Amino acid sequence: MIYFDNAATTGTKPLEVQRAVQKALKDFSVNPGRGGYRQSVNCSEMIYNTRKKLSDFFNVGAPERVIFTPNCTAALNMVIKGICREGDHIVCSSMEHNAVARPLYKLSQIGADVDYAEVIFGDREATVRSFERLIRPDTRLVICTHASNVTGEVLPIKEIGEICCKYGVPFAVDAAQTAGILDIDVKNNKIDYLCIAPHKGLYAPMGTGVLIALGNIPETLFEGGTGSMSISYEQPEDYPERFESGTLNVPGIAGISAGLDFVTKHKPINIYRHELELIQNIYERLNNIEGVRLYTGRPQINRFVPTLSFNLHNTDSVTVAGLLAENDIAVRAGLHCAPMAHRRIGTVDIGTVRICCSVFNNLKEVDIFTSVIKNIIKKL
Repeated sequence: MIYFDNAATTGTKPLEVQRAVQKALKDFSVNPGRGGYRQSVNCSEMIYNTRKKLSDFFNVGAPERVIFTPNCTAALNMVIKGICREGDHIVCSSMEHNAVARPLYKLSQIGADVDYAEVIFGDREATVRSFERLIRPDTRLVICTHASNVTGEVLPIKEIGEICCKYGVPFAVDAAQTAGILDIDVKNNKIDYLCIAPHKGLYAPMGTGVLIALGNIPETLFEGGTGSMSISYEQPEDYPERFESGTLNVPGIAGISAGLDFVTKHKPINIYRHELELIQNIYERLNNIEGVRLYTGRPQINRFVPTLSFNLHNTDSVTVAGLLAENDIAVRAGLHCAPMAHRRIGTVDIGTVRICCSVFNNLKEVDIFTSVIKNIIKKL
């Protein structure tokens, strides 16, 4: 099978990650931080070392502010619902995934005021101005995706972060599509909260998420056992325990650690250039096929992640994805849990076919994909 659905999760995990997960199931099948015996202590050390790696990789400077979550959606909910309340003003982009849009909608139903900054394709300065115009004295949070999971367009988070810093507004970033692919410097980009999906660009197992919280989060999303301060009914104040109730996903965290090692070894910039070159190649081929509709310009370095959406004629995207699946090519069709982005590009009725490359894809697969697309167009 040719797997081009890497924006959902990287389909091939490195052998190092697979081995790390297997080793964790064998050697770390214990509850970290809950026992003084050797295996529990060793497991705790592995988890701390993974926090430290993540802290170094994203220039956090505080391993205790690296929080493990069930997924990126949970991390985003922890930030949004932990900070914002009735009457608060929140700004997000016009391209948000439902992991941001739905929590914000729920808050709006109880009296929060949400504004949407227009993303101006190809004009980063105009996009930054869209955010700045909406910031008010009562703005409680600015949150945006780093890159659209539909178009691949990268938002100027460094500039948006500087605007937020200027006005003293906390800034949260959904880095589900960028962590491990693009360089993200939390301190330099003035990011208070970074939400990560390690099972994508960091090649970790699914069911893993990371929240980096340099800013404070007043309220917890859930409470429970932490292994510390057990005498108190109140949730501990100290990070990361405050946000890590219950047993951690130890095999998943071991996979994150191995995934970080893999990405660091091969260098993010090299991985990114390989993936983007493949997407550029696909774009150029599709752009020369009559009957293909593309929704962005040619993907450029540092302006796009290796994600591309297209349609064939006016055919429903699900139909096209089904025809590709019959040829053993895996893509994603529909609205990609991001109806805001599809309204922005005018595809909310038919969706799009989305492809995304990983480090494990190659030009031979691009050749096959292009040939199949031509055959599908003939049938249509």
